[in-house]
Amino acid sequence: MDDFTSLNRTIERIVGIRTSQYKEDYIKRRVLSRMRISGKETFEDYHRFLILDNGEKESLKNALTINVTEFFRDPDVFRAVGQKVLPDVLGTRKKIRIWCAGCATGEEAYSYAILVREYMRMSPVDATIYATDIDRVVLDRAREGVYDIKALKNLTEQQIRRYFTLREDGKYEVKPTLKEIVRFSHHDLMSGVPAARFLDLVSCRNVTIYFNEKQKKDLATLFYEALSQGGYYVMGKTEYLLRESEGLFTPVDSMQKIYGKSPVQ
Repeated sequence: MDDFTSLNRTIERIVGIRTSQYKEDYIKRRVLSRMRISGKETFEDYHRFLILDNGEKESLKNALTINVTEFFRDPDVFRAVGQKVLPDVLGTRKKIRIWCAGCATGEEAYSYAILVREYMRMSPVDATIYATDIDRVVLDRAREGVYDIKALKNLTEQQIRRYFTLREDGKYEVKPTLKEIVRFSHHDLMSGVPAARFLDLVSCRNVTIYFNEKQKKDLATLFYEALSQGGYYVMGKTEYLLRESEGLFTPVDSMQKIYGKSPVQ
């Protein structure tokens, strides 16, 4: 067994990250970055350091599950969801179930909550947003719902006043009106088990870029099975459906990577 493979096994065992769910190059880049920061020259040296240093375990976990997000990231995507998806789902009934997979620190899940709440200003809606991530640390931050002003740059001043409370420390906290419709929970996408079923929308954006081809195919199938007939799947702007998965979904807005669940053949 080579030094990198041995290190991977230790990462899975003591850090709690299933390295097999990521591309090898991605894991290697993150490990090499931590090696440079910690002054370790070989995988073997870093391996020993990781075992002995609890702080490094947390630093490596954060590096492997790095989260870059903000409210309404890629505003055109959320605009399309608000204009096309919500009216379609809520046109015949007043209930919507959304799964935000790989929710990180919660900005995307709360963005969907804002979309729904804005719709609810016109008509009552029973809404549940399931927000999941493999990283328990970022989930705690998401539940807390406290953000710097820079994370809110895509929101209007009216939205900020309506859905956030300005704290004494200058940070903004999500109001209960949003928190009450978002359910945060730990979930491993590679488990093959959906966080919920009979969903109207699955949003998994900028997550599959870290996965290999087989894992992307498995995820597409997982999301397809989790959706109700007539449900929608939203991908990241740089992500794509594999050829083997194209039959599962029909483009609704190709530019914004919004797809509808294809009818059962």
